Amino acid sequence: MISYDHPLNERVRTMLRLEDLFARADFFTLQSHALDHHTALLSLFEILEVSSRADLKSDLLQELERQKQVLETLRNNPAISEQALDDILSDIGQTASRLHELSGKLGQHIRDNEWLMSIKQRTTIPGGVCEFDLPSYHFWLSQDEDRRRQELREWLAPLLPINDGLRLVLKLLRDSGKTTRHTTAHGVFQQMLAGRVAQMIRVTMLSDLPCFPEISANKYAINIRFTTLGGTQKPRVCESDVEFDLTLCNF
Repeated sequence: MISYDHPLNERVRTMLRLEDLFARADFFTLQSHALDHHTALLSLFEILEVSSRADLKSDLLQELERQKQVLETLRNNPAISEQALDDILSDIGQTASRLHELSGKLGQHIRDNEWLMSIKQRTTIPGGVCEFDLPSYHFWLSQDEDRRRQELREWLAPLLPINDGLRLVLKLLRDSGKTTRHTTAHGVFQQMLAGRVAQMIRVTMLSDLPCFPEISANKYAINIRFTTLGGTQKPRVCESDVEFDLTLCNF
């Protein structure tokens, strides 16, 4: 199965972008080649850019506190596992504590590093980090992989409480929705929301289907067009019916 998440507001859009960037940074940091670590550093710079546009720490803490209050009302509910409830509340408490410990502007340790900022400025230029542009960076990339990896981890470490908060909040959001099964009529699907509120739409389908969903939505309706990518041809609407699961996620 493959899932496609589509945000319906700017806050969730920012969270999804950061989730993707943190996953990319983590993956390439674990690799060995200099080009892998170059990609990890580029992801770190992107995290810095995206996170600077919103008060992430405050947003995450507010949402975690709200979820904690909602979950506490489920105490003594016979349909709820007390152990599972305790586990998620413990996760919320620990994540919130790590977020509270963050001080200053997010990513300031990177902005204070003149060498890193000199690299970041050059990355906006196509091919701007060649060895003749930044010999110091070329030298760093030639160092032992363990040294590079350790320094990447040190630069990422102060940002990890944000990543922990994002993962938990997005897990709660994804788990919040009710999933329904649908089949499209000739690759096009529309559903009126009829007053229902959603912050994210999730479409899940078989990964071997030769198409992907293009999603658009507003407060009144959801529109999904299943599109086939045919080699050198322009993308076109899938002519056959497609079965998929639709989840409207809302805190």
